[in-house]
Amino acid sequence: MSVGITEYKEKDYKYLRLLSKKYPNINSASTEIINLQAILNLPKGTEHFLSDIHGEYDAFNHVLKNASGVIKNQITAIFGSTLRESEKKSLATLIYYPEQKIEMMKETDEDIKDWYRITLHRLIKICKVISSKYTRSKVRKALPTEFSYILEELIHEDGTGEDKHMYYSEIIETIIALDQADRFIISISNLIQRLAIDQLHVIGDIYDRGPKAADIMDRLEKYHSVDIQWGNHDLSWMGAAAGCQALICNVVRICARYANLDTIDEDYGINLIPLVTFAAEKYADDPCEKFMPKISEESTVSDKDAMLIAKIHKAISIMQFKAEGQIIRRHPEYKMDHRQLLETIDLERGTVMVEGREYELNDKNFPTLDINDPYKFSEEEEFVMNRIKSSFVNSEKLQKHIRMLYSNGSLYKKFNTNLMFHGCVPMNDDGTLKKVLVDGEYLSGMEFFDAVDRMVREGYFNKPHSERKRECIDYIWYLWCGENSPLFGKKKMATFERYFIDDKETHHEERCPYYKYRDEEDICKMILENFGMDPESSHIINGHVPVKVSKGESPIKAGGKLFVIDGGFAKAYQKETGIAGYTLIYNSHGLVLVSHEPFESLEKAIAEERDIHSSTVALQYSHDRIRIMDTDVGKELQDSINELMELLDAYYKGIIKEIK
Repeated sequence: MSVGITEYKEKDYKYLRLLSKKYPNINSASTEIINLQAILNLPKGTEHFLSDIHGEYDAFNHVLKNASGVIKNQITAIFGSTLRESEKKSLATLIYYPEQKIEMMKETDEDIKDWYRITLHRLIKICKVISSKYTRSKVRKALPTEFSYILEELIHEDGTGEDKHMYYSEIIETIIALDQADRFIISISNLIQRLAIDQLHVIGDIYDRGPKAADIMDRLEKYHSVDIQWGNHDLSWMGAAAGCQALICNVVRICARYANLDTIDEDYGINLIPLVTFAAEKYADDPCEKFMPKISEESTVSDKDAMLIAKIHKAISIMQFKAEGQIIRRHPEYKMDHRQLLETIDLERGTVMVEGREYELNDKNFPTLDINDPYKFSEEEEFVMNRIKSSFVNSEKLQKHIRMLYSNGSLYKKFNTNLMFHGCVPMNDDGTLKKVLVDGEYLSGMEFFDAVDRMVREGYFNKPHSERKRECIDYIWYLWCGENSPLFGKKKMATFERYFIDDKETHHEERCPYYKYRDEEDICKMILENFGMDPESSHIINGHVPVKVSKGESPIKAGGKLFVIDGGFAKAYQKETGIAGYTLIYNSHGLVLVSHEPFESLEKAIAEERDIHSSTVALQYSHDRIRIMDTDVGKELQDSINELMELLDAYYKGIIKEIK
């Protein structure tokens, strides 16, 4: 590369001067170029894609620990026929749950020191292989502090030569002799889990239905590298945390529906006593039949508690419909007047009008409804709403989790030839991208997504009590249930109809055209191109709509251009889907789509060594090994190399002075 003095622009010269502070001479710049060039030729790290976790922490945590079969496959590849299947299974369980497995072995193994010795050799062998695709620097950063020096020695020890072998063995014997084997096994098992996956992608819907969304967020906060593409249920909690009354009601309603109110009051410390008291008094004689919670088989909820939850469920639902009506009134541009159903209720006739047709209500008890002003909270409701809202916006743990969704999340992500978003891209009936009004402009495709992402962030971070903040918070609610929401993807949300009308035709929620056209390869290529991606080599990865495997539906669409990985993590969906979720692995060999059977229990996973049974659904293998140079990170590294080459050229020509 040859660049003359006159060819340097002033800003380029300034940047090179800044770069020279870090690399002050030819030797340091040359060394970094060599290092970066070597990294470009390493195999790309393994990416792990999950979606629609819906509060199912135990299954999620297990899939995270076993890396969707990556660790078990590594054990098989490393040890082959030299280990029995039972030994491989036991070794895998140890890596997933080292603390619990060690305690079991202490109780059952007669020669625990021999078990330590064998196990440590095997774990070190696995760790050597699994770390081989990374630089020493990256591995060093991942090492647990307490054993970092020892682990680095063992991982990078080649074991050849008698002296080296004795050195290697003596380290292990000393670990055992000093009663440090337990701690060391736990550390190296966690390191294997850490190195098995380079990047985790969560394609939305961490919250709702299952009971442990807060635990999932705690786990994700500690994960070494994760990004999140917001789902509609995540947005609902994000809006609630920002103070949106309608979404606060929605969050509480869904938790009541699935008997998961502990997520709100115990996990997040949100005071529900005012709501409980109000619901118990106002709906004391109401059987609330349509509001009985969906209780899982393993639930310990009593009949008395279920009845109280049903009253809470109905009370908060009515409050939600009122709060939503207030938003619709403020925003005629949403074009949602047809969802103003409370004002069409005839209390004397016991009917409601939906899309121009009168239907009988199956529940005619509306003790807080003012027919002259149906969207106004009663005094009691106003008091309850203010108290709950204060708890939501002041919950330290909830706000910490929501900030993590903002800092690690976005509406969509482009990464290593994959376009990830939770739901859909708004489209017209003819398959073209739909121009949607957002923030005063009609936008489509990526421009639309970018504008929505900005509004979601403003809704949380803008100045409190400002008109702009309220406008953006209202729009977050629209994203929950609006026709043109990229997270909802239906013409209407029939929540009211499902509660109050028996005619199931009114319950139908028509999907937007995206779900018809996503099977067409040309349409998927058009979307990829709109988002600035190579339509030939890239893929779309979605969640949101469960794949009904039991009815023959495939998660692979458009000739392999699109993958849907919502297969039913949520137990509420598993009867419908027939499986317990899809995950996707993207390693240096290509894409691997994996389906999972239901996770039985943590106890069985440990005591009986029952891993989730997973099956490879599809493979898209690359002819050539995919290397870091082929990834987005590789492009950034190549840019850095080019900049360093310019710095070298400036040194050679005397444009920038070396500092020895």
